[in-house]
Amino acid sequence: MRASPRLPTALTALSIRAFRRYLLGQLTSNIGTWMQRAAQDLLVLHLTGDSGSAVGIVTALQFLPQTLFGLAGGVLADRCPKQRLLLLTQTAMAMQSLLLGLLTATGAVNLLSVYALAFALGTATAVDGPARTAYISELVSREHVPTAVSLNSAQFNLARILGPALAGLTVATFGTAPVFLMNAVSYLAVLYALTTLPPPKPNARAHPHPPRLREAFQSITTTPDLLLPIGLIAVVGTFGLNFQVTTSLVAITVFHSGAAAFGYLSAAYAVGSLLGAAYGASRGKPPSTRRLTTTTVVFGALEAALGLMPGYGTFMALLIPTGFAAVTVTTTANALTQLNAAPHLRGRVMSVYFLVLLGGTPVGAPLTGLVSDTLGARAALILAGTVSAAAALALPALPAARAHRHLETTTTTPATTPPRPTTEEASARALNPDDQAPSSSSSTADSRTKARSST
Repeated sequence: MRASPRLPTALTALSIRAFRRYLLGQLTSNIGTWMQRAAQDLLVLHLTGDSGSAVGIVTALQFLPQTLFGLAGGVLADRCPKQRLLLLTQTAMAMQSLLLGLLTATGAVNLLSVYALAFALGTATAVDGPARTAYISELVSREHVPTAVSLNSAQFNLARILGPALAGLTVATFGTAPVFLMNAVSYLAVLYALTTLPPPKPNARAHPHPPRLREAFQSITTTPDLLLPIGLIAVVGTFGLNFQVTTSLVAITVFHSGAAAFGYLSAAYAVGSLLGAAYGASRGKPPSTRRLTTTTVVFGALEAALGLMPGYGTFMALLIPTGFAAVTVTTTANALTQLNAAPHLRGRVMSVYFLVLLGGTPVGAPLTGLVSDTLGARAALILAGTVSAAAALALPALPAARAHRHLETTTTTPATTPPRPTTEEASARALNPDDQAPSSSSSTADSRTKARSST
């Protein structure tokens, strides 16, 4: 009987010492981050008298810098050493948590200060996100990227389980200030990991000219296996992944529960997310666009069904498969984007990915809060799930239409570029780097050179 390759695949990635140390540091820091996110929502609800719109605004302010500065963060990730850049951003986030904790502990905190510090945290995160994600590809070899992405998602969702639950219990016992201070201390773990890791080897294929965003956008728009995951995650990130807002509103306004109950709901969603990430890490198979669209439809249906759950118990139970589907969507889109991005463009391409994943939150979060205040939190969940599922059914037709138009053009003009590989061929090449074909951007450049020479 043939042995399953799944477990060895995950263990091989974990056996890489640098990646394992980085992963443990991120886990510790993310537990504190999720504690702060939960406590921040509860603090805003306390300051405003349970205003869903205020929770939506503070969430929007935290993610607005992703829209404003996320693309610049991608340029920095491709221009600066990622390890050094992460040390700066992680330190800035630790200082934000420390200041929020001190303001809350001394009673000087108000809604305006929470808004301002949420924006400051979002600014550091906008620069941190592309570098942190692209840095994984420098810690592991190319064939281990999908597994490393899933394992990174697993630690993130394990923190999502422990963080809100610990925050709910801590807030109920000691208040919100200790949560923010604990988060500030948790950043020491990832800072220690970054300072003790050896610097990665320089990229021999790095381009001599300064990185430009135009190259990333050109690569995305001409590569269907980049355009589909980024386009789909833009819709899901804007409308479908606002559980930070909807879960707190359901706990407080629908089931009339307290901080501990909100923490348990967040933990249930995170349990499903952790199971989904662990399953993705153990698959041992490259990601595919078919898996991405299928799981997005399932995720949308489950989110809509959440709005119909009659009681607290059934709502919490359904959050588990919803979290499973949600993390499968995000990890599959993340891995597809990293694998199909050229190495010298990866930081900028990932900045576009994070722009659409998180940059839509300043629109989606206030809209979710407004719908909740007007029609109820249940209606917000139903609407968000419906939009996500509809996008998964409609968006795959766009790359197909582009390919059809390209085929019609090539039948009337001489071909100057080689045919683009299919999803299956691209996935196979991702796991076999020795057979990797030149990137689309280099092929296009060569074709243009030949065209100029012939004229």
